[in-house]
Amino acid sequence: MDFDLTKEQEMIRKEVRKFAINEIAPVSAELDEKESFSVELTKKMGAIGLFGMVVSEEYDGQGMDYLSYIIAVEEIARVDGSQAATIAAGNSLGIGPIYYYGTEEQRRKYLPKLCSGEGLWGFGLTEPTAGSDAGGSKTTAVLDGNEWVLNGSKIFITNAACELSMGVTVQAVTGTRSSGKPEYTCFLLEHGTPGFKAVPMHKKMMWRSSNTAELYFDDVKIPKDSVLGNPGDGFRQMMQTLDGGRLSIAAMGLGGAQGAYEHALKYAKEREQFGQPISKFQAIAFKLADCAT
Repeated sequence: MDFDLTKEQEMIRKEVRKFAINEIAPVSAELDEKESFSVELTKKMGAIGLFGMVVSEEYDGQGMDYLSYIIAVEEIARVDGSQAATIAAGNSLGIGPIYYYGTEEQRRKYLPKLCSGEGLWGFGLTEPTAGSDAGGSKTTAVLDGNEWVLNGSKIFITNAACELSMGVTVQAVTGTRSSGKPEYTCFLLEHGTPGFKAVPMHKKMMWRSSNTAELYFDDVKIPKDSVLGNPGDGFRQMMQTLDGGRLSIAAMGLGGAQGAYEHALKYAKEREQFGQPISKFQAIAFKLADCAT
């Protein structure tokens, strides 16, 4: 098995790293301190192709392989976890379900703007009492004629309550299976729909400049064609989406660790104690070696 990166993947790493250093690093601390989501920075990330990376060019995506996308997330996270969260959630959780499970009409309606970074889409799974347990959702949707009526709430939903937010994929209970277990269906819910409210969340411990939202659904009426895929497929869609999303979260962890190590190494070479850089002390050197490993 060949673990070497291709020339294209190496180029992507180089270009994304340069962008992160030049465009993100100078403003990341201020954005984090102010808990401010940057529309300008998000659009810049879209302009260099960081959204819709694995989506085919037919829908205005970048048509890249998944590893290239993971490399990009890693390089952004090396500088700023918040912007990496925007990219990871935007691709894996926002664009992913529409691209893989949406109808042709839904793809053509939403993907071009999402792939350009001009719009963002949320992934409405987590609830206050269920966490990320897809089988514990309490939000409900009841079919009433040609409309579904949605009631419930979601929490900790990334990219769902900012100027660029176009809508959210919502999982809801739509019935009971023959086994007695709940049936789940996913819906594409657009911002501006009456009864739908998205509220930004603050005072987070991390990713403070990524947009996170609480969502509320109060008798929200949505058309039948807003169903993502087939009714009853919601649980499977959510699980498969999370499988791909875990790879980008792992890339964020790796990128964050790399950035932390590089900062620590730089500081250890500059900071002096007893007439020498602290990197010369065995205990510090061992710690840095462990970090590098």
